[in-house]
Amino acid sequence: MDRYKKQRTRMVETQIKARDITDIRVLKVMDTIPRHLFIDEGLIDQAYNDSPLPIDGHQTISQPYIVALMTQALELKGNERILEIGTGSGYQTAVLASLADRVFSIERIASLSANARKIIDKLNFYNVALRVGDGSYGWKDEAPFDAIITTAAAPEIPQYLIEQLAAGGRMVVPVGSRDVQTLYKLTRSLENPQEITREDLGECRFVSLIGESGWKK
Repeated sequence: MDRYKKQRTRMVETQIKARDITDIRVLKVMDTIPRHLFIDEGLIDQAYNDSPLPIDGHQTISQPYIVALMTQALELKGNERILEIGTGSGYQTAVLASLADRVFSIERIASLSANARKIIDKLNFYNVALRVGDGSYGWKDEAPFDAIITTAAAPEIPQYLIEQLAAGGRMVVPVGSRDVQTLYKLTRSLENPQEITREDLGECRFVSLIGESGWKK
């Protein structure tokens, strides 16, 4: 018996579907994945609230709507190889793993990566590779990627990540100051890979991307 099923369904209906998230696959996955497993024990009663929540390392698990918005923007069909910058709690990672072929996720805080690994394994996601390091460099050995998602904000779009985006690929990244950012969707043309279009998905607020192409500590 899943005691949180009703809360998840209410979250999807009132927080996500009601805000024009229309990708059926995204809606189904977010109605299935147990978000409460990725929350600190003392905050479990808030797991399906319409807000981000703090996790270890002064990081956060993103608001459910933002997770859905960013995931939908990647236009996943099921056969993609995805690069995620900022594993965090592992919740966004699990959502991606449910919708794509392979997920490569980088986290700079080792304890967060280790904890995410435990939960992801518990949920039987065997298509996820995790690495600890500076995510702003990307994962060159596994590039190019069909989709790239950055769950930490950078002052500018990291050039290393742009270089690792495949022709026809999509990237979602928050860019701006440390206080407020704009969420951008970048698409590399399939016909002309040198051409990249940018779409403004709205204002957002993320933790800072720390690294070579991000903010300094």
